[in-house]
Amino acid sequence: MKLVYFTHSLASCWNNGNAHFLRGVLSEFSRRGDEVVAFEPANAWSLKNLLHDHGAAGVLAYEAAYPELSSRSYRHAEDYQDALADADVVIVHEWNDVQLVAELGARRRRGVRFILLFHDTHHRAVSDPAAIRAFDLNGYDGVLAFGETVAEVYRRWGWGRRVWVWHEAADSRRFQPSAMQGDRAGLVWIGNWGDGERGEELEGFLLGPARTAGLKLDIHGVRYPPSALGTLARYGAEYRGWLPNAQAPEVFNRHLATVHVPRRFYAETLPGIPTIRVFEALACGIPLVCAPWDDCEHLFRPGQDYLVARNGAEMVHHLRALADDAELRRSLVRNGLETIRARHTCAHRVHELVGILATIRGAGGRNETMLAGDAA
Repeated sequence: MKLVYFTHSLASCWNNGNAHFLRGVLSEFSRRGDEVVAFEPANAWSLKNLLHDHGAAGVLAYEAAYPELSSRSYRHAEDYQDALADADVVIVHEWNDVQLVAELGARRRRGVRFILLFHDTHHRAVSDPAAIRAFDLNGYDGVLAFGETVAEVYRRWGWGRRVWVWHEAADSRRFQPSAMQGDRAGLVWIGNWGDGERGEELEGFLLGPARTAGLKLDIHGVRYPPSALGTLARYGAEYRGWLPNAQAPEVFNRHLATVHVPRRFYAETLPGIPTIRVFEALACGIPLVCAPWDDCEHLFRPGQDYLVARNGAEMVHHLRALADDAELRRSLVRNGLETIRARHTCAHRVHELVGILATIRGAGGRNETMLAGDAA
């Protein structure tokens, strides 16, 4: 099979969480023997910011971890049209230009052979529906939504059975416990400040509890304005700056525990959708404590795979317990790894996508090409 994916950026994970999952999924397709081609727009803002802050060295960790992957930049349709000529599947991420989305749909309507899917991994379908409705998806075979609440939005918009839930997952070939277990100390949080939409939650569930529990706190991420850095300093947290996602496993493996603080939209409006950091942390075998979020899709086993803190006082209690109870830490690590390895690796998501493609073909899709590996 030849898979063409239009992403915002594969090379840069600077404020671009989709790159984490996409790298793992495309790597799995490549490992199957499929041909993988990724396109990203020239001057993508994520890559532009990464190069501005770190220069060419900013992509070295990605290139070292994923030597089998690369991406091509494009400005005009002629930059990618040759790759589409023999494509079996084309997937377009929602963080792309409306003109690209419409142009690919028009090609599909003209009878080209590839299956065409739209991939939505953001809260804009709820928080800014006009931005998503601006996409002309006429001609698309279906939508991949990264959670049931997002999928339901598309169903209301008339997509019916042509929308599938396709959760993110951990790249378990890179995100795994270290074979060399050394001393672990303190907490780590890997996340971006963004527009401050969870500033209050970070103080109540991360910064304050870490200080009260007496645990050293390291923070990695981008888009921290001076006011946010001042807040971190006031609580005694150490700001470490941007972390290449390919280096996150070694950082997780140096720390005692980590915390998940969902953005407000995911906690209040989009239940059932964790950030990819939950998958990655559990895959690395680091104990995890979560601020409130509703796992209504039953992806995990709250209380077994991770601890849940309903308020700041419970967060302090859990952090102290993790610091003092080695058996509790071992139990969480064991259970979290069990769930990830059973259900939530990028290999699982590839298997799910292959099934979705088979469903589309069986429902009368115009692409009848046998996918590589399906005959087995």
